[in-house]
Amino acid sequence: MEKPKISLVIPCYNEAENLERLVTRCEEVFSEKEIEVILVDNGSIDQTSEEITKLTAHSKVFRSIRINVNKGYGYGIHVGLTEAKGDYLGWTHADLQTDPIDVLLALNILQNQTQDKDIFIKGKRINRPFFDTIFAWGMAVFETLTLGKFLWDINAQPNIFSRKFYESLNFLPNDFSIDLFVYAAAVKKDIPIKRVPVSFPPRQAGVGSNDSIKKKIQFSIKAIKFSLKVKRKLKKVKKCPRF
Repeated sequence: MEKPKISLVIPCYNEAENLERLVTRCEEVFSEKEIEVILVDNGSIDQTSEEITKLTAHSKVFRSIRINVNKGYGYGIHVGLTEAKGDYLGWTHADLQTDPIDVLLALNILQNQTQDKDIFIKGKRINRPFFDTIFAWGMAVFETLTLGKFLWDINAQPNIFSRKFYESLNFLPNDFSIDLFVYAAAVKKDIPIKRVPVSFPPRQAGVGSNDSIKKKIQFSIKAIKFSLKVKRKLKKVKKCPRF
């Protein structure tokens, strides 16, 4: 592949059961597109590494990276981004709750721009269960009040942004607060945010980190702690000149 328009990082932690479906889906929707997919085995202790090697051995769409010890969701994404070749970078989840085809919505937006410019493209989850929606809006209100920037559906995928924006950041969290930090940093820099509607069906296999009421509450408590750390780091984020 020549230089891709988008480099999409997908961190995988113990996703062996999902990988065949994920790779097949990506091959279906990204073949002949200006998109490379970087699968990051983020310190998995199941058969994820073997599955990635087997499934992507002859692929023109995929590259892969192995991290021996898991240091966090954000760390896996950051390692993948450092290897990205595209003009625009981003990430999504490996669990197929976020369909890879959603990235084509971002590609269409970028291809229809009259000129290169800074833009942050993020999913907007639709048709979610009522309780999930309440949790998401509750966290949005909390984050908005805490960080002083209007933020909503913070953990929606995918996240796509320019290389220029990525290179302007001198810090990325190693944990789940990476979604919040990068989104909030784009808002602080006055980069236009474009939301694209995406479905968010139940996880097909494996165990998620946020798929029960108990886990949602635990995640929300962690998110509060994340927010205080993000607030301190955002103070160092400066506006950058537009393209």
